[in-house]
Amino acid sequence: MVNFSQRTSWPRRPNALSAALAQRRARGLPVIDLTLSNPTRAGLAYPDDIWNALRDVDCGRYAPDARGLLEARRAVSAYYAARDIDVGADRLLLTSSTSEAYALLFKVLADPGDRVLVPRPSYPLLQYLADLEGIELGYYPLRYDGARWSLDLDRLAAAVDGRTRAVVLVNPNNPTGSYLSAEERMAVEALCCECGIAILSDEVFFDYPLGTQRGVSFANEGRGLHVALGGLSKALALPQAKLSWMAVGGDSALRDEALARLEIAADTYLSVGSGIQQALPALMASCDAIQATVLARVRTNYRLLWAGIDGVEVINSEGGWYGVLRIEGDEEALALTLLEREGALVHPGYFYDFTGGSYWVLSLLAEDVAAGMGAIARVLRPTS
Repeated sequence: MVNFSQRTSWPRRPNALSAALAQRRARGLPVIDLTLSNPTRAGLAYPDDIWNALRDVDCGRYAPDARGLLEARRAVSAYYAARDIDVGADRLLLTSSTSEAYALLFKVLADPGDRVLVPRPSYPLLQYLADLEGIELGYYPLRYDGARWSLDLDRLAAAVDGRTRAVVLVNPNNPTGSYLSAEERMAVEALCCECGIAILSDEVFFDYPLGTQRGVSFANEGRGLHVALGGLSKALALPQAKLSWMAVGGDSALRDEALARLEIAADTYLSVGSGIQQALPALMASCDAIQATVLARVRTNYRLLWAGIDGVEVINSEGGWYGVLRIEGDEEALALTLLEREGALVHPGYFYDFTGGSYWVLSLLAEDVAAGMGAIARVLRPTS
């Protein structure tokens, strides 16, 4: 017998929707995938300069730097400067993914058994990352008032206890699309400074406002200790490029201590490829072009949601690549009906810990949202 760790004893039985999808694909039936979040499969037109930059690198040169090559960090610093955010290269540390950034931060900030607070609803990946580090997740709710989502600051403060080491903000949240406001930033920063805990602000979707306004970034300097996360997966719609970053800020003593510890942890892995780091300055030159392409797609699809279906509520979103519908009835049973009858795939809200009703989550990257909305209408409003 071999003993496996308890922290990886996750349930592996597929949910009903995943099983039905696998069966449909095994039968060779078409799927209108309204959950597609991979930009390289979404029919987007990428600038040729992106592919040229990836080709024109010297993969024979290896010059490891635990924080990331200086020229690559300077390229990220310039990316922030173009957004009127001052992040010097000395405040940046590169990782291969945002997931790796979380893992390093959990290692540096928390011991096994400590707690990190995360929003609900939100993306389910954080539970797996916490399990792998042996830490516990606590939750604080987001509230929807019919116009926008906001932090429940009282519930967040009540969730902080003696084992809490950090608060995770997803800015804008995935999938609610809510940006952090200036007032919320001030309140969260004050709370975390008072309690001596760090702020981890996941800002991978920050460049994709569905309206004209972005929220407030934690890449800007502030008090306490805070870390903003970003990466090429969303900033350049290149999930295969495998490069992300942490922008560490706050009080100088805390910031420098965090960077020193993160550097040692990153040096243990040295996971970021040299080639992608060398290509980064040239890649970043295409940032505005590919983001304009993605924004055009997600904004068009968001308008399609709002053009919508009588009796189906569109939940207002401020940014990101996802839309949320509030529906009547059993969200999973209706999603199964939609897949079986119309071949259209959505995610039920429980995937993201939605409560207080039935929800569907749709990707705004998908090419066939118009066809998908027609399918949704035929299932939810069959007599209309």
